[in-house]
Amino acid sequence: MRYVSTRGSSPDAQHSSAPTFTEILLGGLAPDGGLYLPESYPQVTASELAQWRRLSYADLAFAVLGRFITDIPPADLQALIRRTYTPQVYSNGRSDSPAGDITPLRWLERPNAASGEGGLAILELSNGPTLAFKDMAMQLLGNLFEYVLAKRGEQINILGATSGDTGSAAEYAMRGKAGVHVFMLSPHQRMSAFQRAQMYSLQDDNIHNIAVRGMFDDAQDIVKAVSNDHAFKARYKIGAVNSINWARVAAQVVYYFKGYFAATEGLGDSEDQQVAFAVPSGNFGNICAGHIARMMGLPIGRLVLATNENDVLDEFFRSGVYRPRATGETHATSSPSMDISKASNFERFVFDLLGRDAAMVRKLWAEVDAGRSFDLSATPFFARLPEFAFVSGNSTHADRLQTIRQTFATYGVMIDTHTADGLKVGSELRSADMPMIVLETALPAKFEETIVEALGRKPERPAGLQGIEDLPQRVEVIDVSVDAVKQIIERQLG
Repeated sequence: MRYVSTRGSSPDAQHSSAPTFTEILLGGLAPDGGLYLPESYPQVTASELAQWRRLSYADLAFAVLGRFITDIPPADLQALIRRTYTPQVYSNGRSDSPAGDITPLRWLERPNAASGEGGLAILELSNGPTLAFKDMAMQLLGNLFEYVLAKRGEQINILGATSGDTGSAAEYAMRGKAGVHVFMLSPHQRMSAFQRAQMYSLQDDNIHNIAVRGMFDDAQDIVKAVSNDHAFKARYKIGAVNSINWARVAAQVVYYFKGYFAATEGLGDSEDQQVAFAVPSGNFGNICAGHIARMMGLPIGRLVLATNENDVLDEFFRSGVYRPRATGETHATSSPSMDISKASNFERFVFDLLGRDAAMVRKLWAEVDAGRSFDLSATPFFARLPEFAFVSGNSTHADRLQTIRQTFATYGVMIDTHTADGLKVGSELRSADMPMIVLETALPAKFEETIVEALGRKPERPAGLQGIEDLPQRVEVIDVSVDAVKQIIERQLG
């Protein structure tokens, strides 16, 4: 399997032929500023789906990721994956989750053929070390980095940006890893107190937190600017863990397959039974993985994109206009991990929507990078959107509170604010012919203030995380400045 950039074709100046997985793993962005995707999506047959249905999560991950990672010996890849996806790693969740189940499916309403109800469920993805779905990919990424660096005898310095959960997931995955330093940017005072504490309380020498006086988009722009300074990137061996890194997205494809198998169990186990996924969406990485699973042949009948008040993506899928907002127009909300107005991974989907026309992607993102919008509403490409099964909606703070209250009162299930956005929009866009699976974002404990506002009670905290906000915190606060970040990297690395 080889990879191409969304803004140009491979090979490029850095590769004599189209690069392989391990060649793009450490770099993040392509040299032309684009994002990597496979030359073509591997196809999965109905008979393979039937065989995969009974696999454990680790073995399913090996089956799926083996299609994308062909330059690591299969025995080594399988060992890496089995070391990653264990009940011991994913045991930090709620007390009522099934023991040993990496991603349990929790039915709120089971399918009922007699009444024509397709069913409604939440796929639990937050049982990892940092209580968020980002652990599902980040734990594997940490092990992949360590493996490849050891093989090459190299080091890497990771530069990333987080709106709340990527940062802690990356830092917990990389802390203590040989040959790895992490420089993580976050929006100053824009995350929950729990999220900040998870990151800033880490005292490991290889972890460096930088709070930017701005929004997530400002931090993400800095990461891209540093990554596009090819001389600096080479000198300091800068790599990426944001979902601009292809490995992150590829790892997330796995749980769409696992969720599909769980939701269709007992429905005749037919491998053509369609399901719908509702996905809270900020940077478009999570739902992009669903798009890729569907392109591989997983029977996904509907991909429901749910935004909060920052509804740039919802606006596009409704109107064909992609209009990123400036920092001053980006709302600070009670689902802060989605407070994003320039979704990096959206470029990957647009590349497919445009028939993989890299020249057109370059043209459109020249507008985006200049702070302007683009409009596909009058083009044949917008007319093609139904082919990709996307629908969308948005949610507000009042909607989140109501959904949290209703879910707790009706089902006895407490959900976090982002999952509430997904459940609210997914419930509105259910259909009787397929189960609706809402992808969980995080445990409610990460957003205690809003849970108390909604329910008048604090959420349960896993053991060991009591009083995390009281731990000493270590973070450097800066203005929005590419040079300031470069100076911190230079100072820390010497």
